[in-house]
Amino acid sequence: MFSKYLNIFFITTLFIFLYIITSSFFTSPLTLLHQQNSIPTTTKNSHFQFCPTNFTNYCPCQDPKTQKKFPKKNYFRKERHCPKNNHRLRCLIPKPIGYQKPFTWPKSKDNAWFSNVPFTKLVEYKKSQNWIRLDGDHFVFPGGGTSFPDGVKGYVDDLKNLLPVNLESGSIRTVLDVGCGVASFGASLMDYDILTMSIAPSDEHEAQVLFALERGLPAMLGVFSTHRLTFPSKSFDMAHCSRCLVPWTANDGLYLREIDRMLRPGGFWVLSGPPINWRVNYKAWETEATVLEKEQNSLEELAMQMCWEKVAEGGQIAIWQKPINHIKCMQKLNTLSSPKFCSSSDPDAGWYTKMTACIFPLPEVKDIDEISGGILKRWPMRLNASPPRLRNENDISSYNEDSRTWKMRVSYYEVMLKSFSSGRYRNVMDMNAGFGGFAAAMVKYTVWVMNVVPFDAKSNNLGVIYERGLIGTYMDWCEPFSTYPRTYDLIHASGIFSMYMNKCDITDIVLEMHRIIRPGGTVIIRDYRDVILKVKEITDRIRWEAGIVEVASDQNGSSHQEIIMVFNNTKY
Repeated sequence: MFSKYLNIFFITTLFIFLYIITSSFFTSPLTLLHQQNSIPTTTKNSHFQFCPTNFTNYCPCQDPKTQKKFPKKNYFRKERHCPKNNHRLRCLIPKPIGYQKPFTWPKSKDNAWFSNVPFTKLVEYKKSQNWIRLDGDHFVFPGGGTSFPDGVKGYVDDLKNLLPVNLESGSIRTVLDVGCGVASFGASLMDYDILTMSIAPSDEHEAQVLFALERGLPAMLGVFSTHRLTFPSKSFDMAHCSRCLVPWTANDGLYLREIDRMLRPGGFWVLSGPPINWRVNYKAWETEATVLEKEQNSLEELAMQMCWEKVAEGGQIAIWQKPINHIKCMQKLNTLSSPKFCSSSDPDAGWYTKMTACIFPLPEVKDIDEISGGILKRWPMRLNASPPRLRNENDISSYNEDSRTWKMRVSYYEVMLKSFSSGRYRNVMDMNAGFGGFAAAMVKYTVWVMNVVPFDAKSNNLGVIYERGLIGTYMDWCEPFSTYPRTYDLIHASGIFSMYMNKCDITDIVLEMHRIIRPGGTVIIRDYRDVILKVKEITDRIRWEAGIVEVASDQNGSSHQEIIMVFNNTKY
């Protein structure tokens, strides 16, 4: 009898043991993440709790822990690797201890609170180059850099002397700065009313892009790897690289061909540092002259294949210019140095689209002196001129109506908020930018706007936005944005939730908005009544202060069910 009970005991114990082992084995990665980091969970209607403090600077798609799982080759580790929907965090990113309201523009251009970006590694690592200096309780940005021995102002002065166009002329308005550091180059170009999209990967130098955004400068995480950058073709008047460590001639010139895709006809590519002018600089760079000579020769040959013309070289700076059309390139098709033209794929595609080692043919022209794709007016006239990409009367009519509508709506927002002119806002995001009408109407304030165009929007007008002299990016709002937490003062979301209602859980979109909005920042949501009430159920759980303003009719007099909600992120 005793042995019978003993056997039952052993069998029961074995089943319990197996249950524990298998339960642990099949635990989901998200559950393990919660267990390891003590991430609080929330029920359907409860308030969202804050994540642990080690998530203060969490970038979901550029998380260093996740990146280590991917290969280093071609910088693939630094690309976007976003968590799956069922692995998304459902907690609120906390602010750093001692967080303070950032300095207002233009003081923020040269100053940032240490408590907001409490990193000292960059100060030590780049001490000799004078990128950044810690002065008591705040950082100072003197304008130094790896290639800026005389400061960024002296560097830009050298660039001005080499460029065949005048920086003050308005011919150059949109610039891409690759490997931007703390974005001092882009900051300096603002003196000429030039808008720079500064990009850099997440790296060991502690959140350089976060420093840039804290200064009130346009920036986002980005890397040359396997996918195109998230911008349309023919976007930038100039692209710039100052020792950005991109292997431009590797992989059959893949990355330089990507620059060609994004440059406007007649646009400039500026490269400074090795191997430029290697005969003079090789000793200072402590590199074999033969190595640098070979590298520059490869660069020159690649530029010739793309029909670029070298227009200047001096000091450590060289400048190439993209042709205004491809007539001469087409005539070279039977020569050894002929360009490799892409035969398929949309040149404007920029969302998880693989790079290709070819260049896209420019729109055809009839005359060798004609600018392919049309002539852009100089800034600021191009802001409200009809962009050349609008090819028919219906598009032009829609564009003009959109501009008028947003001009009136932004005036209404100013009455509502009474703070557009106060300097309270600097970094602004439009989550569903359309033609860029909202950003165009905001130009009169001391702000810059990141115009976000959903990659699958019915009308892809990001190219039009760039032709207006504005900047932006493609995006899928079912995924997190490539920025650090607390980087925008104002987020504008018009129609974004009705667009995504049936694509993914809009709770994740609201939580992403909370991640990137600054403490004390403002969110404007404009959408249909039934949609916006569902959004408010989520925002209540975040504890945002909300006010509802009903919109009975739009400026054109048609009645609709659209309402506006304004949220203030005060209870952070």
